[in-house]
Formats: sequence, structure tokens, C-alpha cells
Amino acid sequence: MKEEKEEIKESMVMVGVQQHVICMKGGVGEESYALNSKSQTALLSKSMTLLEQAVLDLCCSTLPESVAIADLGCSSGPNTFFAVSKIMTVIYKRCRELGRSPPGFWVFLNDLPGNDFNSVFKSLPAFHEKMREENGEEFGPCYVSAVPGSFYHKLFPSSRLQFVHSSCSLHWLSQVPPELIDKKITNKGKIYLSKTSSPALINAYASQFQRDFSLFLKLRAEEIVPGGRMVFSLKARRIADPVPDESCLLWDLLAQALQELVSEGKIAEEKLDSYNAPYYEAYTEDIRREIEKEGSFSMDGVEIMVLPWDSGSDGVINYDRTTTAHKLSKSIRAVQEPMLATHFGPDIMDPLFLRFMQIIAADSREVEHVALLVSLTRKAEDNIYIHK
Repeated sequence: MKEEKEEIKESMVMVGVQQHVICMKGGVGEESYALNSKSQTALLSKSMTLLEQAVLDLCCSTLPESVAIADLGCSSGPNTFFAVSKIMTVIYKRCRELGRSPPGFWVFLNDLPGNDFNSVFKSLPAFHEKMREENGEEFGPCYVSAVPGSFYHKLFPSSRLQFVHSSCSLHWLSQVPPELIDKKITNKGKIYLSKTSSPALINAYASQFQRDFSLFLKLRAEEIVPGGRMVFSLKARRIADPVPDESCLLWDLLAQALQELVSEGKIAEEKLDSYNAPYYEAYTEDIRREIEKEGSFSMDGVEIMVLPWDSGSDGVINYDRTTTAHKLSKSIRAVQEPMLATHFGPDIMDPLFLRFMQIIAADSREVEHVALLVSLTRKAEDNIYIHK
């Protein structure tokens, strides 16, 4: 009974830790997310055409005196204000073109409590100055606030938001599948899905994503006004195969680096076997079906965005293998280190990512980075139909 209580306690701690450390590496240091998020910048740039159309469509309706915009999974660094500045600029300029008084703006930046909000708010004066330079001194007012918390919980009052944006966040799950936490399924020597994953493990990850994504849509449907818009992107796969290289290769190489450190006695084997990523790349068609099934939104646009293996901020830079390995290792570290350091300890991070870089450099395989971009409109209540 004592051992069973300890296992339950450990499971609860694991879930709690995951909810607080699924955040990017803060600050502006060499290994920070702020300096190693060029692929995310490239995806944001690719999303701008669909985002701008969604904003223009919103402007066809009567806007309130203050438009409420939320960015979910805002992180920190140069990408934080990328989308919200575009949304506000398009609204402001379109209202001026139509002879309307432009609205003010409420901007809500959401991420988990561990996010580096201090860096975000230190950048606010420069952000406000940039918005005035681009739009004129009459732009605004614009009020910015942080909303710490999981977007798998309700974050705002009902019918509060006109526009919701989220970039490269929804592939992060609310938790590792419970079957792994309860040790009903094992994933020995791996940290995510792989070619050797059992059907039970694959189904556990797919089910966790389905529960989380369905809940996300339900919560946002409560918070967005009828006719409001939501544009989001997430890592996804183009084929039904749940374990293609483009979804699993980098996870396999990172697991290989961990396995080598286990064999050298630098990491306990049990530590590796108890770590699994709260992450899932869903099949694009499954995402479409889930939106239709939930029923609160109409789909205005869907695009598959693809970046090359060694993409830079413009999405087309090609490097030699050694340079690619160095840059990929740094970008993965900026995303993964808070979670890995919490589980394995901070002292192992340098040797882990050095080994990871060496493994990438020695491997000849390359995969494309795939994301799905979706534009939705919140249906009026009398138009909602939920598929059973």
C-alpha cells in the first residue's frame, strides 16, 4: 500500500511539473529561445497572408470601441509581438480606409507561469514605439497584460475576445498520456513515439491529443464572441502513418544521446525510462475532423506549411551538415532544456546537447518541418451543430 501511494504521489508530481516547465528557455543568452527561434519566425512569416485575411474579414463586422486580442503560447523573444502587431496594424489601417474611428486594443499574452514574462515586459516600450512609428502617433490606446496559465483551462470571461492567435503551441499536450504516468505502458529507452512504438502507446498519445484539442476548442468557443476569429498553427504530419521520420527523427536522435549517457553511467537508466515528452504531432485530416466534430467554428482556411531541414529565418537557408547540427542542437535545446533539466538535472545539459549535436552531424538523414495553419470563425449560437 505504501509503494502504491508513493507511485500515485510521483504521478501527481510529474503532471504538476509538466504543467509548469513546458516553456522555452528564457533570457537573451546564447542558448535562449529568443536567439534560437528562427524556424518559428519562418512559420510565423508564412502564416501572415491567412492571418491578414482573417483580420480583414473581422473588420467587415462592427467592431467594439476596444478590440480584445489574445496570443496563446506567446513565449518570449522577438516572436512574442509578431502576430499581435500585425493584427492591430491591419485593423487600424482598415478602419482608417473605411472612414471609421479605429478602436483601441486590449492585448492578452498567455503562456504557462514559467514563461519569461519579465523579458516580455521589458520589451514593451520598444514595442509601443514601433507601433506608433508604423501607424502614426494617433494609434491606440493599446493595453498589454499577461495571462499566466494553461490554455487547456478557461482563461477569459465568456464572449470576451474578438481575435485569438496561437503559433507553434498546440502540439504540446497538457500532460504525458496517463497510461505512461501510471506505468500501464512503457516506452523503454525512448522519449516519444518511434518506429518501434507499440499500438497501445501510439493510441495513448493520439487519445491525449484528441482530449486536449477538443477541450481547447470548447474553451475558446466560450471566450470568443460570435463572429470572432481564431488563427493557429501547430506541428503536424501530412500522412496517416503515426511515426514518420519527419515527426520522430529528432526525438529519436535526442533519445540516442540520452541512451549513450546512460551507457556511460552519467544518467540512471530508470531516469530515461521514466521521461516521456508531452508532445504530439497529429495527422492534418484528424485535426480538421476534430474541428468539425466540436462544431463551434467554421473553417475559413487551412494551409500546410513546410520548412526545409536546415531552414533559417527566411525558410530557405541551406547549411553544411556540421553547421546544421550546431544550429539544430541550439534550437532544440532552447525549447527542450527546461523540461529535460527538471527531470535529469541541469548539470547534464551541456554533455547531452554536445552529444546530440555530434549525432546529428554524423547522421545523413534529413526531414522537413511540417506545420498546419488553420483560420476559424466562431459560429453564432443558432448555427452550431455538434457531430455525435
